[in-house]
Amino acid sequence: MTSEPGPTHDRVYRSPAGIAGGCLLLALGVWLGIDAVIGGDGRTPWLALAGLLLAVPLVVAFTLRPAVFAGEDRLRIRNPFRNITLPWAAVSGFRSGYSNEVVDQAGTKYQLWSVPVSLRARKKAQRNLARAAAADDPGRPSIIGTGSIQTRSTRAATDQVMDELRDLSQARAAEPTAQGEPAIRWAYEIIAPAVAGAVLLVVLLATG
Repeated sequence: MTSEPGPTHDRVYRSPAGIAGGCLLLALGVWLGIDAVIGGDGRTPWLALAGLLLAVPLVVAFTLRPAVFAGEDRLRIRNPFRNITLPWAAVSGFRSGYSNEVVDQAGTKYQLWSVPVSLRARKKAQRNLARAAAADDPGRPSIIGTGSIQTRSTRAATDQVMDELRDLSQARAAEPTAQGEPAIRWAYEIIAPAVAGAVLLVVLLATG
């Protein structure tokens, strides 16, 4: 999980694994697509182009696009097909289970795609915490998850991100500049080419 300052001093959270996987898939897809366009016969080049028009936006949507921007006044979530803007006053809380989510005051949940839950990382953090507790006091049974023992440095990276977002929300929710209602915009720049590619692919297959 990476976090770096954005151009407007927002904290930006993205998934390095998602970015790496997306770049690999795009490189492989473009290589295969160009090979099919150049060396293919008959309708193969058109099918390859239609497939690329469908696949590239979807790969970008689920790997390179997701990000969370945490600013002084609002939380901006860039998910595969939607952009969600939540002023801090509109945030009710954060939930972590099998996915990380933010909940607005109306009870609507928004998944944080760029902050995926890693059960493996959680288990590793718990094991490290248990070892640290046992080293501090070998004669006392270790207690996992208690406030007196567990610190943020021993938590999984995405759980630490959720703690940071939760703290920022609580600290900024009462500010006048952090008031407002949630705003949602569909990512038509992703949806439109993917739909066009799907339609073209269906037409080519149907008329074949």
